[in-house]
Amino acid sequence: MELTAGRLVRDERVIRHLDPVLIVTTIALAVYGLFMVYSASHQSLEALNEDPGHFLKRQLAFLLLGLVALLVAASVDYKLVKVYAPLAWAGLIFVLLLVLTPLGSETAGAQRWITLGGFQFQPSEFAKLGVTAMIAAYLSELRGEMSIEHVWRTTGLAVLPMLLVFVQPDVGTTMVFAAILLGLLVMAGAKAKHIGVLALVALIALFGAFRLGVVKDYQIARLTGFIDPAEDPLRAGYNRQQAEIAIGSGGPFGRGYLDGTQTNLDFVPEQHTDFVFTVVGEELGFMGAMFLLLLFGVLLWRAFRIAAVATDPFGRFLAVGIAVMIASQMFVNVGMTLGIMPITGIPLPLVSYGGSALITNFTAVGLLLNVHMRRFK
Repeated sequence: MELTAGRLVRDERVIRHLDPVLIVTTIALAVYGLFMVYSASHQSLEALNEDPGHFLKRQLAFLLLGLVALLVAASVDYKLVKVYAPLAWAGLIFVLLLVLTPLGSETAGAQRWITLGGFQFQPSEFAKLGVTAMIAAYLSELRGEMSIEHVWRTTGLAVLPMLLVFVQPDVGTTMVFAAILLGLLVMAGAKAKHIGVLALVALIALFGAFRLGVVKDYQIARLTGFIDPAEDPLRAGYNRQQAEIAIGSGGPFGRGYLDGTQTNLDFVPEQHTDFVFTVVGEELGFMGAMFLLLLFGVLLWRAFRIAAVATDPFGRFLAVGIAVMIASQMFVNVGMTLGIMPITGIPLPLVSYGGSALITNFTAVGLLLNVHMRRFK
């Protein structure tokens, strides 16, 4: 179904160009996540005399909502996304501002959520997709060489949401915004010297954030723990060490599903969310982890393939931005469990527990399908 001239009409040509590989891969990753979320949470819930399937049932509900979001995102012509991108961007800025008011919910020292009617959502997750669409819409209208003025204007579209997310504080999501911005600037043909100037300004701003105390003490501890985990093994370096132990203990084929000792004894904090990859490594081993990464590889291959066959600049920029969004989150999340990236609160796309992230990623896949289906129109 497609929105045309204010009414829904059937266009079987569009439906025929669905990407079944992308759909199957996305659902496979989400189902993989259901198993891992249950394994990571059931023992601790049983110990508290609570329903061991609590997080599994919630994640399944989020998955169903995500499928609805995917269908909606794939059904309405993606060119309308370009039309309404500025309005969506402005709305997301407003909601990100609300997060920092008393309306925002604080957990573990971070104010990142808004609670409405018993449902808690994280606006920064939706903002990733909104900023991607806004930058894609702007870049698709440029003609000729990418000038330094265009680079600054594009950066301006990302800077405000980045700052609002950074002060929540959420360094991980800020890094994802930066990756999306950089990826789209490179695709648009920005000169290396202009990107270099942008990087220098970013480093100066980051240094200023440290000097002014904007960066919290626990974030600094995470950074020093990444550089030298032995310096404070019981606090800053604890998560990293336990994650490495869990993954390393899995060996080639793992200890077996639901049989991971690090997982069952809760040695790794936040294992159903940020550290879900450690469950994969411990219980399914190297082969299970490689299969999961293979699924991500297929998803990213399809995303870049869709960008390559898109028939308009906005479709290309949108597909590349979504690919970078997913790839950067995957790299940071897996990297922090392996000790090659600092610890940040960022979920593994489609796998980690969390409704906002899951629905956002399903919406992103729906937009990829949208671009793919309408490439012959």
